[in-house]
Amino acid sequence: MTAHVVLITGAARRVGAEIARTLFAAGANIALHYRSSSEEAERLASVFNRERPRSAATFRGDLVDTQALPALVEAVVAHFGRLDALVNNASSFFATPFGRIDEHAWSELVGSNLKGPLFLSQAAAPHLRETQGTIINITDIHAERPLKGYSVYCLAKAGLSGLTRALAIELAPDVRVNAVAPGAIEWPENTIDFPPEERHAIIEHTLLKRIGSPKDIAKAVRFLIFDAPYVTGQTINVDGGRTAHL
Repeated sequence: MTAHVVLITGAARRVGAEIARTLFAAGANIALHYRSSSEEAERLASVFNRERPRSAATFRGDLVDTQALPALVEAVVAHFGRLDALVNNASSFFATPFGRIDEHAWSELVGSNLKGPLFLSQAAAPHLRETQGTIINITDIHAERPLKGYSVYCLAKAGLSGLTRALAIELAPDVRVNAVAPGAIEWPENTIDFPPEERHAIIEHTLLKRIGSPKDIAKAVRFLIFDAPYVTGQTINVDGGRTAHL
């Protein structure tokens, strides 16, 4: 059988890289998108290709530059010959205190979290229709319950959550569209915004009393791609039960 081809945005590091590893282990060929993390992307592709030749390739692109996104999709299809799944994982995340929000913050956060996924999905849709494929959007539990100080990020993720349902309608019955909403999975690299005491409070508020791991998100993505043929327009919260009483 021809291996599934999955395009993962922001696949070089952190959660995106774990999604790539998990889907590769499930037998998929991986198109690793990155914006600036070229070394990490090439290193991950090399690992995959050593284990299974010609199973991975890297593709650079800025999701905010929507005019370049059709070419990104076409490059993936030209390399692998098909496209079976798109995982919109890439995301910018930083605080935007109300009263100090500017156009740069708006453009970066909405561009990477909502505008980019919309136009990338639109470019990928014809190829996904051919393979009866799927789109997975990585949203956030704060799309439904906003986080103070992060209004632009939260509204962008709320838009992505709405886009998930809208695209499920637009692309049915050929393409399934779902989302995975992480909770406390991996702390931001900027430790100033989430000091130890705040991290502890967040963990205590989850039902499972512990932080999750990128593998938890990756397994949910794998399930939605390979094991959920009758699921579309849905969001799975992977949050240790935090949204049960947030």
